[in-house]
Amino acid sequence: MFNLGDKVSVLDDTIDGVVTGFQNQKIVIETTDGFVMAFAENELVKISTSEDLQSFTTNQQLLSALKDKETEKKRSFVKEKKSRKDEFVLEVDLHIEKLVPSKRGMSNYDILTLQTDTVKGQLEFAIRNRIPKIVFIHGVGEGVLKAEIDFLLGRYEGISFQDANYQKYGLGATEVYIKQNPNR
Repeated sequence: MFNLGDKVSVLDDTIDGVVTGFQNQKIVIETTDGFVMAFAENELVKISTSEDLQSFTTNQQLLSALKDKETEKKRSFVKEKKSRKDEFVLEVDLHIEKLVPSKRGMSNYDILTLQTDTVKGQLEFAIRNRIPKIVFIHGVGEGVLKAEIDFLLGRYEGISFQDANYQKYGLGATEVYIKQNPNR
C-alpha cells in the first residue's frame, strides 16, 4: 500500500513525513522535523497530492481516517467553589438497626434511650472536635424521637438546629449547626 517517497501522516498524532524504508513489518518515515520513526501500516495514512485529488474524493477509508485524526475540541469544566464549612458533614443514622446488631429484647424505652444517648455522644464529639455541622437521621415515624432530639438540642448553648435538606434526607432528619467558640 505504501511506497518509498509517499507522503504520510500519523493517525493518532500530528506527525507528517515521507516513507524512507521498511523494517520488521513497520514503515520507516522521516518526519518534516528530520526525525526517523517507524510505524505500523495501520497507524499511517497516505497524503494525497493534487494529481490524486480524484482518488482522494472517492476513497472513503482515507476520509474516515482523516476524520479520526481531527483533534477533539476541549471541553470546559467549571469547578464549583465550596466553602470549607461544606466540606465535611457528620451524619449520624439513629435507626435502631444501625446502632445495634439486634433489637431483640429491647423495649421502646430502651431503644429511645440508646438513640438519645447516641445523639448526646455524637454532639459532644462534634463540639470537642470543632465540627461545624452534624445531621441526625431519625426517620419520620410518629415523631417521638424527633421531639426528644429537639428537647435535647434546646438545652445546649451555641448551637442552632432545623429540619435537614428535604431533597437529600426527606422529612426524617435534623441539621445541627455548632457555633465555634474561639476560646475553647
